[in-house]
Amino acid sequence: MNFLRRYLLAVQYFTRIPVTGALARWVGFDAALLRASAAHFPGVGWLVGIAACVVFAALLLALPPTGFTPLAAAVGCTVASVLLTGGFHEDGLADVADGLGGSLDRQRALEIMKDSRVGAFGAMALVLALLAKVSLLAVLAVQSPLAAWAGLLAAHVLSRFWPLLLIRLLPHVGDEGASKSKPVADRIAPQALAVGLAWCVLPLVLAGSAMGPAFVVLACAASGLALLAMWRLFARRLHGFTGDCLGATQQVCEIAFYLGAAVALGVA
Repeated sequence: MNFLRRYLLAVQYFTRIPVTGALARWVGFDAALLRASAAHFPGVGWLVGIAACVVFAALLLALPPTGFTPLAAAVGCTVASVLLTGGFHEDGLADVADGLGGSLDRQRALEIMKDSRVGAFGAMALVLALLAKVSLLAVLAVQSPLAAWAGLLAAHVLSRFWPLLLIRLLPHVGDEGASKSKPVADRIAPQALAVGLAWCVLPLVLAGSAMGPAFVVLACAASGLALLAMWRLFARRLHGFTGDCLGATQQVCEIAFYLGAAVALGVA
């Protein structure tokens, strides 16, 4: 029951799926429960990934078979994932781009990241990220719709595991009084990392069974390298991470997974 409560709290925190009324009262809320729910962030990726796969498949079936059909399906599933999460992670990416692009000074960068307005760097980051997602998913779908489905599910799950490592490796440097992510950002326990990793096993196994080991290896390697780049960037520029950094990391690692998967198909 504790497992289910923690999972539902993660769903409530990171998606627009309603967990309300009697169910919300049963789940409850406190800092300790929210901290424990961090282990289930990759499980939230299951919901988002499955929804994206359903929309992708529905559009491929419903639209006429033209050269633009995979592109339209990629746009549709991306829209579905943004609607389901409320653009939570995309907002983090935009804030991080504005902060790090707007100032070389650490404190000033953190101040910019707290500003809810989107600046030039944030807008460019959002546009480029969405274009990268849509185009890479279209590339996968043109080669094989199965590759797009396998990549969608695995990428959404694994990209939500990598930020847990960021929490483990770096200190939280946001405004503790105002930050909604502070309970989540407390140093994560090894047991929680193990639970988060367990959520990732089945999607990766399914992707490997469908597309071959090279597909999974290259995609995971690209996503892992993206995590390493984000970790070094935040350690050097901010000396830690904020909640926005976790969202930005999820986005970059998701895109990197699609890139690695596409390269694997090209090599094959």
